[in-house]
Amino acid sequence: MTYQESLEYLTSLGRFGIKLGLERTEALLHALGDPQDLFQGVLVAGTNGKGSVCAMLASVLQSAGYRVGLMPKPHLVSYTERIQIDQRPIAEAEFAAILTELQPVIDKVAADLGPPTEFEILTSAALYYFARAGIDLLVCEVGLGGRLDSTNVLDLGVSVITNIALDHTQHLGSTLEAIAAEKAGILKPDSIAITGAQPPALAVIEAAAVKQKIPLLRLGKEIQVSAIDNEWAGVQATVTTPAGTYKDLRVPLLGIYQADNAALAVAAVDGLRSRGWDVSDGALRDGLARTRWPGRLEVIDRNPIVLVDGAHNPAGLERSLEAVQKLAKGRPIVIVFGAMVDKDLPSMLALLRAANRFVIFSRIGWHRAAAPAALAAQFTGQSEIAESSAEALHRARERAGRDGIVFVCGSLYLVGEVKQTPAPTAGSTRRD
Repeated sequence: MTYQESLEYLTSLGRFGIKLGLERTEALLHALGDPQDLFQGVLVAGTNGKGSVCAMLASVLQSAGYRVGLMPKPHLVSYTERIQIDQRPIAEAEFAAILTELQPVIDKVAADLGPPTEFEILTSAALYYFARAGIDLLVCEVGLGGRLDSTNVLDLGVSVITNIALDHTQHLGSTLEAIAAEKAGILKPDSIAITGAQPPALAVIEAAAVKQKIPLLRLGKEIQVSAIDNEWAGVQATVTTPAGTYKDLRVPLLGIYQADNAALAVAAVDGLRSRGWDVSDGALRDGLARTRWPGRLEVIDRNPIVLVDGAHNPAGLERSLEAVQKLAKGRPIVIVFGAMVDKDLPSMLALLRAANRFVIFSRIGWHRAAAPAALAAQFTGQSEIAESSAEALHRARERAGRDGIVFVCGSLYLVGEVKQTPAPTAGSTRRD
């Protein structure tokens, strides 16, 4: 298959939707020689922040000299982003070759167990690719939940659960405790567990760690963090774990909440060290300082500043809005918002109303996207609708003026579209 043909083949499997369970992934991997058994590293679950923790870990481990496999989710622009070595996505030709090679295996599993989903195939393809490429360590972001997510075929030795908030309730349960139980399904015997969860979810994770007879390091307990918000320069954090205190760590990601994510990443590095992996304090500092995580409070343009963030649930949107308001220092903010129809839209719209900013509701080219007119109809503040992300971004720039801020949020799919929108030419006019 060509790359385009491989994409069409993969996305055609999207019609099978979300099918929780490990049996199809296990069957795919077994036919490929069980590559999942080769890896050590860190498996990261949670509601928000797990991608940031993964990005920090990958950067630190790469600074330590290791060849690092990274499996972030979802992608912003290209499926190749989901399979990275040393933070470089797999080449399109290699992606197509791997899927071509897997096709007979996929057909066999489909005949025996029903068609695998695109996520199950991507997980299997990534692990097969990493096994052949000979990575040293794997950093993997869990997709949906944990217990039944296809990535839970992995036993990497260190497990992180960032936090627990209400999201994907139709699949994971309608309470924090139920969601925590699904996330805690990634904890395995003879491993190290780390969490940023708070009560009441924390008790569920603590019980799971006791059941597995493994240590659990908790943010606010065994892990302590203090931080300074350096605003546009990111955060500066001092982190204390049972292994020691790390002072004045610098992370360039925006938002004071990134200090908590940095603390979890530091604890995970300590966990790897306890399992024999050599990561110097210098590599830890350098890796955190070099962290890049596209699409998460990322500045993609200036005059006006365009900030994009894939906050796609109420908890994530709330903290992102708070960060943007602080960064703005009174400058005008125009919000571009689009979201999937299966999200908690009433709560997210309530947060936008409370922010008291003009909102442009954007169409997103994705089958699960909410119609902008439907969003505007539920919103009582000042707003308008746009039939494309490019149109929404253009209008937002005009309305914000050169000294304002455009904040794009609500869905990673929207962020991906906006990141592909060409910047205005030097001669274009904007409203002052």
